Amino acid sequence: MISSHLPVLQVILPLIAAPLCVLLRRSSLLWLLSFSASLGAMVIAWLLLQQAGSSGVISYILGGWAAPWGIEYRIDTLNAYVLLIVTAISSVVLLAAKKSIEQEVPQQHWPMFYASYLLCLTGLLGITATADAFNVFVFLEISSLSSYALISLGRDRRALTASYQYLVMGTIGATFILIGIGLLYMLTGTLNMNDLAQRLPAVAQTKTMLSAFAFLFVGISLKLALFPLHLWLPNAYTYAPSIVSAFLAGTATKVAVYVLLRFIFTVFGADYAFSVLPLAEILMLLGVAAILFASLSAIYQDNIKRLFAYSSVAQLGYITLGISFLSVSGLSATLLHLFNHALMKAALFMALACLLYRQGGVKFSHVKGLGRQMPWTFMAIVIGGLSLVGVPLTVGFISKWYLILAAIEQGHFVLVAIILFGSLLALVYVWRIVEQGFFSASDDHTDVKEAPLSLLLPTWLLVLANIWFGIDTSLTVGVAEHTAHWLLELPAPVMPGATP
Repeated sequence: MISSHLPVLQVILPLIAAPLCVLLRRSSLLWLLSFSASLGAMVIAWLLLQQAGSSGVISYILGGWAAPWGIEYRIDTLNAYVLLIVTAISSVVLLAAKKSIEQEVPQQHWPMFYASYLLCLTGLLGITATADAFNVFVFLEISSLSSYALISLGRDRRALTASYQYLVMGTIGATFILIGIGLLYMLTGTLNMNDLAQRLPAVAQTKTMLSAFAFLFVGISLKLALFPLHLWLPNAYTYAPSIVSAFLAGTATKVAVYVLLRFIFTVFGADYAFSVLPLAEILMLLGVAAILFASLSAIYQDNIKRLFAYSSVAQLGYITLGISFLSVSGLSATLLHLFNHALMKAALFMALACLLYRQGGVKFSHVKGLGRQMPWTFMAIVIGGLSLVGVPLTVGFISKWYLILAAIEQGHFVLVAIILFGSLLALVYVWRIVEQGFFSASDDHTDVKEAPLSLLLPTWLLVLANIWFGIDTSLTVGVAEHTAHWLLELPAPVMPGATP
């Protein structure tokens, strides 16, 4: 039955579609093939989440060689949840890709764009689905190399510099990850992550295992853009084509967080990571630093894409802060923010794609008084910004509510104040955009029209999702709490929609 092959079909669909894009030349066919592959992957991700919630872990063996000798795809609620985030954001972003890319990317590069996009999607899905540590590295390189190509297609020549900077930093991160995986293989003789989890306790006191953890943590943190290893991210998001910025902001760092969670909780084990090592203190310190320094940096940016890029670094601080609490509430906040931040940041970058389409730039000088001519675009920025701040009835409020609960549970009232102060800083930089758009003296924008529907509809789909999942939290909170209990090896509540 085809349902038994869903884990591998998840990865194969975009992988097969990618080289086909190189053979096509018509824009409509390129777009249709890419969108169909991404939408198919999203449907599969949803089915896998339902299966994992109802039946438990799904194991898929490739090539007939049973794990740990062969390569295994292993789907549980954690990676099924991340697969759904990645494919959903990819599909919605691709809805707007045709119109945006026609303006921002030269026609001769369209096949390269769609092929690279699908390869990047393939890599992200492969990282998430595989249970083989070396395959994590392989798929990481697939997604990274295609990301470098996507970023370099930006029409500003600085996109090439941004891509090269990301390549250098990404290569360093990948090297660290590969060294860490090599050390684990040297210790245990296996690469299967489930098998690693069973063998590592016997060598937990060795310096080699400590070194492996350190290499993996630093390498993943580079890919994650965890402060202060975030220097590649602002330029990459700023100078990439708008669709690429929206896609990467909603997916790439979320998959990196998943890899961090996977190695900490299901490979090394929480006892080792948080008892033998001071990981909680490290993550807490770096999370707070990211929230404060990146938010302050965002306030002083002149380019709105760059502003939201620094905002992403700050939001990743909230995500890592949740991990540091090592509690159900803290991990629930982290998992919720993976989903919620993907929605809000993809919506904001899509709104910027609308601005860029009409104005040719997204600096503050481009948007003075433009809120009257492009009300739908600016309302999308306002609602996405309110979600970023954490206003009630938006998804951002749900994430920060759980994060504050986790801090209060452990008596970290200073961290509560920092979380609230971070929201205040977010309000400041979001207000700067609102002020320029609606209250500043208008430049001559009388001939500027609202963005086309092909850009507005996907943008508002994401904006409305920010409100919908801020009101109806049954899916997101249900999956997040179930997964948090599972990661902490506590009795897990039944997932919404699953058969007990």
